[in-house]
Amino acid sequence: MLVLSRRTRDSIMIGHQIVVTVLSIGRDQVRLGIEAPADVEVHREEVYRSIQQANRMAAASGGDVSQLAGVVRPAPSAAAPGAEGGRAGGPANRSGTEAPAGHEPERSGSATSGTATP
Repeated sequence: MLVLSRRTRDSIMIGHQIVVTVLSIGRDQVRLGIEAPADVEVHREEVYRSIQQANRMAAASGGDVSQLAGVVRPAPSAAAPGAEGGRAGGPANRSGTEAPAGHEPERSGSATSGTATP
């Protein structure tokens, strides 16, 4: 494992197209902004593991998807509070983090994911 020290607004590059920027550092939490091409999936680890588990269960089900009900949640309806895709308080960006209430994630003109505006 590569271990790096960074300060707020410092970035690291992964390959030629992925930039990870430290947005803020709290007492026990670090907020990261990730810029990546649209075809690169970016997930929190627990979300990635849940997706993998659902995929394994679906493959093993032989077409019976009823057992996936406990793993996969339906998308919220448009009328539900927080239906924009994030937790209550703001819409989520591609990284699964939420933008502060009233702020949409910024999107650049290229195919990169946005970072929430502080």
